[in-house]
Parts: sequence; C-alpha cells; structure tokens
Amino acid sequence: MYTTSDFRNNLKLEIDGEPYAITYFQSVNPGKGTAFTRTKLKNLITGAQLERTFKSGEKILKADMEERRMQYLYNDGEGYVFMDQENYEQVSIAESVLGDDRLLLVENIEVSVLIFKGRPVGTSFPNHMVYTITFCEPGLKGDTATGATKPATLEGGLVVQVPLFVEQGERIKVDTRTKEYLNRSNE
Repeated sequence: MYTTSDFRNNLKLEIDGEPYAITYFQSVNPGKGTAFTRTKLKNLITGAQLERTFKSGEKILKADMEERRMQYLYNDGEGYVFMDQENYEQVSIAESVLGDDRLLLVENIEVSVLIFKGRPVGTSFPNHMVYTITFCEPGLKGDTATGATKPATLEGGLVVQVPLFVEQGERIKVDTRTKEYLNRSNE
C-alpha cells in the first residue's frame, strides 16, 4: 500500500482493478481544512487520462506490476510477438498497447515489458538507441549553416527530423522518450 507521501511521477497504482501511472501530482495544503494531493493518472491498459484528488495520508493499492526483459521477434499481423529471455515463452502484444512505440521496434531488440496480472500492458525502451536510416532526401551541398532539418525514415518506420548533412544508410542515435535525433553513430 502507498500513501500520498509516497507519490512521485511514474509510480504505478491500482485503482478500481486497473493499473495507473502518475503523470503529475501536486500536494496542496490550504489554510483552512485538510491537506490533499491533486493527481493526473494514465491508465496503462487504455491510455485514458484521469484526474483524481486524494486526502492526505489516504492509502492506495500498489499495482501488481512485473517487468520482464523480452526480445522482439516479428509482427504476425494481429500483434507484435516478443520472447521472454528467461523461459523462452512467446507473448503477442496488441498494437493498441504499444501505441507509437511500435515504430521503435526492430527485430531482435531487447525491451522491458510491463506485465499486470499476467497481461502485457506496456513496454519500456532504453533511453537512447541506434537506428539505420532507410529513406531520406539528399541534402543540398553548402546548405549546412542554417541548422535546417529534413525528415528521415528509420528501419522501424519512425520518421525523425535530421540535419541536412545526414544521408540515407547512415546510423543515427535517437532518444526513445522524445523520438528525436541526437547525433550520428559509429555503432
């Protein structure tokens, strides 16, 4: 059980039998009356946002979450198939659960999969990953002083803005949290 003093961003709670993660919280201590904590929560299954106020000291259930290292194998048309690294069990995760993170998937990549009561509800990627550019327009010679960018499609399907000097076939480092270009990579 958690109390309101344990609240922090990304803390996993169970409310009405559903897993939620705290995306925002603010402790309020009015001059008159009891203190309370105002929160914004994200449902980890549906992605729906919820605003809720908790009285100071109120007890909230801890979400029964498990994090497993899994390797992405392939897309079978109905979902994305992952293999557990410990017992080699294969699990299919629906596109709706992955959301935009599906564009970061490339074969044989290892990610952390969040499991709630035996059911996958989300993924967690390393903060930075290296991808190969599969398509981008060629840059114009001498057009590098402006800091201009162009769209580039990566091997997983994600489109990021890159500087004009970056070319098709190059490997770049991408921040998986913001889905933005960081720099070229030699990896």
